[in-house]
Amino acid sequence: MRFGWGKAKAAKLAGALALALAAPLVQGATGVDNNLAQRLLAGHNRERAAMGIPPLAWNELLARDAGIYAAHLTKVGYLVHSEDDPAETDPQGENLWAGTRGYYGPEQMVGLWVDEKKDFKAGIFPNNSLSGDLENVGHYTQVVWRSSRAVGCAVAHGVEDDFLVCRYSEGGNVIGERPF
Repeated sequence: MRFGWGKAKAAKLAGALALALAAPLVQGATGVDNNLAQRLLAGHNRERAAMGIPPLAWNELLARDAGIYAAHLTKVGYLVHSEDDPAETDPQGENLWAGTRGYYGPEQMVGLWVDEKKDFKAGIFPNNSLSGDLENVGHYTQVVWRSSRAVGCAVAHGVEDDFLVCRYSEGGNVIGERPF
């Protein structure tokens, strides 16, 4: 009787170990950089769909620009928006995020922008924050800006932090317009 119980326990332990080892394969290896573009795009488009706004398309040129700027932020060590080019007739929109290296996945990164929805109020930009502080909703309004059609993002890994940059075309947060 005792032998049978030990064999069953060993089989359960072996099964649990096999499941734990296979989990990354079954889950699509959910590290920060795995399927990054698809996961970031899905995070944006889930919220846009919930609001009845057409989905964004992934744009490699925007992603390349985002990657260059994300690498710059790892050298700076903190978030600072890129400078607008006054000669640019169709400037890109930009969302920035930073957090502990390797701790957050793309879903959490975009999710923090989407969480700003709790302070959002409908109206003409920049009058979209219940608290009166545009910084509490500016990332969210860019995610859901109706006339934005494309996004490209990149994550760069600093010594202590990861930096996410997303670039949008057409840029949102235009004064005097409604987000959606």
